[in-house]
Amino acid sequence: MRADGRSADALRPVEMLPGWTSTAAGSVLMKQGRTWVLATVSVEPRVPRWRVRSGRGWLTASYNLLPGATAVWTPRDRGGANGRTHEIERLVGRSLRAAIDVDRLPELTLHVDCDVLQADGGTRTAAVTAGWLALALALGPLGAAGRVPADLLCQQVAAVSVGIVDGRPMLDLSYDEDVRAETDMNAVMTHDGGFVELQGTAERRVAFSRADLDALVALADAGARSLMAVQTEVLDGVEPSPVRAALP
Repeated sequence: MRADGRSADALRPVEMLPGWTSTAAGSVLMKQGRTWVLATVSVEPRVPRWRVRSGRGWLTASYNLLPGATAVWTPRDRGGANGRTHEIERLVGRSLRAAIDVDRLPELTLHVDCDVLQADGGTRTAAVTAGWLALALALGPLGAAGRVPADLLCQQVAAVSVGIVDGRPMLDLSYDEDVRAETDMNAVMTHDGGFVELQGTAERRVAFSRADLDALVALADAGARSLMAVQTEVLDGVEPSPVRAALP
């Protein structure tokens, strides 16, 4: 048993609360243990300069760790995002662009903004999972209004962390487990079992084996499917849901 009583293959308690804000096109407050992420989707009627007059839109993501999200105060990125923030933003953006047919998006920009209200490990993976659900919730009304194709969403996406801690493969690492991990990995997966991204690193100069990799991938697959089940349950409770109807 782990410090919080979970088995090695168990997620932390997960709650996804839709419609958390009234002004964004789509929003979700995701609670995964003591990690809380607010994801919102906004629409801007223009595109980046390199996309102008292409007839095609774009999806971009931002990530922000609020100053009080951790026990140690962290200043805001007022001078521009740091390297870690840029890395996470690129991960979230790539993951969510893989969920839609970007080339069929009209000439507008979908902004997916992920703010970490409280951090206890797995913030980037929670941002991907919450961001996808906020995007799906936004695309339903946008499709019904004719602003985007109704079938723009083509993949369900969720992400989860896994790692080897004290010699054992574990799912959904909390912060105290993450800092002790011999291997740390983040997996972004689709509903058909594909990988959008797999980030794995051997920490503490201890290499991981092929057997370790297989065990971690199996844990990630099971964890991502459980998160997708929660996403689907939320979408099923939102009426009407043309986006949900397009998914398998």
